Amino acid sequence: MSVIKYLALLLLTFSLANLSAQNNPNAVVGTWYNGSKESRIEIYKCGEKYCGKIVWLKEPMNEEGKPKVDKNNPDASLKNRPIMGMELMRNFEYDSGNVWEDGEIYDPKSGKTYSCKMTLTKADQLEVRGYVGISLIGRTDVWTRAK
Repeated sequence: MSVIKYLALLLLTFSLANLSAQNNPNAVVGTWYNGSKESRIEIYKCGEKYCGKIVWLKEPMNEEGKPKVDKNNPDASLKNRPIMGMELMRNFEYDSGNVWEDGEIYDPKSGKTYSCKMTLTKADQLEVRGYVGISLIGRTDVWTRAK
């Protein structure tokens, strides 16, 4: 096979893979490393929407050797819930074009909840944007699919 035919076939394969991912609302389902690789988040279907929970922590124990808890939560009744297994993403809706919107993400480091949007930029790369008010004012973290 000539180099040109090989490259054309390779380009067609990538194009078809990208097109099928764009039309698949479940393409986001799976386990993802956050940007700092400190945790893995499992994104799953919850009814007609998408949610996510922490399924792995690089450092699951605190300084006293006990499981990390949600100590920064503003709700006193939640300060002792474990970080491991915590649902931190909820209510995402697929909006086409590899975008999931109208969700919320909780940051256990700050104890704050943000509006959130997810964009699948590649099959194994997810941009997670948390924001207050409008999406222009926020922060994006790039997650990679765990294998």
